[in-house]
Amino acid sequence: MKTVVIGFLGTTLDAGLGDRRWNKWRPTVALGQHEDLVVDRLELVHPPNRRRLAETVAADVRQVSPETEVRLHALDLQDPWDFEEVFAGLHGFARSLTFDEERERYLVHITTGTHVAQICFFLLTESRHFPATLLQTSPPKRSSTDAAGSFALIDLDRSRYDALARRFAEEREESLAFLKAGIATRSPRYNALVENLERVVLRSGEPVLLLGPTGAGKSQLARRIDALLRSRRRVKGPLVEVNCATLRGDGAMSALFGHVKGAFTGAATARAGLLRAADGGVLFLDEVGELGLDEQAMLLRAIEDGRFLPVGSDRETASDFRLICGTNRDLRAAVAAGEFREDLLARIDLWTFALPGLRERREDHEPNLDHELERVTGDLGLRVTMNREARAAFLAFAAAAPWPANFRDFHAAILRMGTLAPGGRIDTATVADEIARLERGWRAVAASDGLEAVLDPEALAALDPFDRPQLAEVVRVCRRAPSLSAAGRELFAVSRTKRKSTNDADRLRKYLARHDLDFTDLG
Repeated sequence: MKTVVIGFLGTTLDAGLGDRRWNKWRPTVALGQHEDLVVDRLELVHPPNRRRLAETVAADVRQVSPETEVRLHALDLQDPWDFEEVFAGLHGFARSLTFDEERERYLVHITTGTHVAQICFFLLTESRHFPATLLQTSPPKRSSTDAAGSFALIDLDRSRYDALARRFAEEREESLAFLKAGIATRSPRYNALVENLERVVLRSGEPVLLLGPTGAGKSQLARRIDALLRSRRRVKGPLVEVNCATLRGDGAMSALFGHVKGAFTGAATARAGLLRAADGGVLFLDEVGELGLDEQAMLLRAIEDGRFLPVGSDRETASDFRLICGTNRDLRAAVAAGEFREDLLARIDLWTFALPGLRERREDHEPNLDHELERVTGDLGLRVTMNREARAAFLAFAAAAPWPANFRDFHAAILRMGTLAPGGRIDTATVADEIARLERGWRAVAASDGLEAVLDPEALAALDPFDRPQLAEVVRVCRRAPSLSAAGRELFAVSRTKRKSTNDADRLRKYLARHDLDFTDLG
């Protein structure tokens, strides 16, 4: 098998005039002086304006190693210290070569060229654009009589690279543990999600959409993403968290995008807005599906252009932020119902991660129990532990429990037990009491349809059982809808397509009025 070396001409290290050039170590010429390194072909890259030096070096290589064929390649780089230009030039050079790995082995010489060229050679070798081993040469020591110096081979696919590879792997494990808040999660589905999320947030600046039921950990994960980006110096600005469900009516636009003084009645001073506050940092829009359509349109512009108009202003404001969105709604269904903009969904749906609920992560009950015990210990200032029987009883219950509020229920259970346990030692009696409490609460929620909160007892008693489920669904939709019209569009999504003219808001208003209810009372 023939040996082929690919390298840069060293415009300084390889230079020399007259016979005196043989008195100095020249790395490219020295390639042909090693008895244990026979170079059959040298592919030598050089600047076009150093052709004469390249020809001299090629002749000297042939003189010390007659069996070496030297091929010169002129590569025109306007700025050899411009990373993008050098990488593109060497990438094109790699694609121009023909590699025959069955008959030839390839070495990339990284001793010559600018530091930028050496880094680009490394990256292109690691990516296998050059299917090669790195070759590093060094000058002879003062006490040495060997004019060729020494050389070392660095195979990125083998043991010499293992130490570096281990460092990268350890760093990656640290990132994954960071996103998981240090919890040694065992769920294959969740671990795969976190691994992909880590790659995305460190490689891409595009929006991230976190899906999942209430309490699945979307807010916690958004904070961990921010902390990871901050630890890697990817962001410098603040983390701004917004619960979009709290942004209602005219104040929503002002809260998000700010306003100028005098923009509306009561606007005595200017307001920067939450998007502007997130400049240089991370903006987390939780419950993004609750935004109104007008706010969605402005948000889309801000994501695409980094610019938006504060309320009452004719001058745009800029903000550069990393966007994370969270929701427990089906946004595609919301698009079909006319409640969410399709173009905005397309923009934030590039990287979507669906967080499984606690019931779907049974393997993680035990590590999360340990995490919550440590967390409660910190909250209470008292060491909280569980005896073996209590631990087994709680984990057995957890495996079959519905956990409707997911980790919120889980944390609350541990906090209550830790607070009530004698001396912070949770025993089976404490666990039994907590299990009974959880089950009572879940039964009460399951039995309630929410109408007790909006109807007085007399009106509730007068309601036919046939009508109660329908009214309960109407109230549920109204409570999470940003407007009467949006609620009407969702509730009459099918029948409205069969009508020539539709006034969903009026239909809904009349329905609510039959029960002495008003949309504004249901928020």
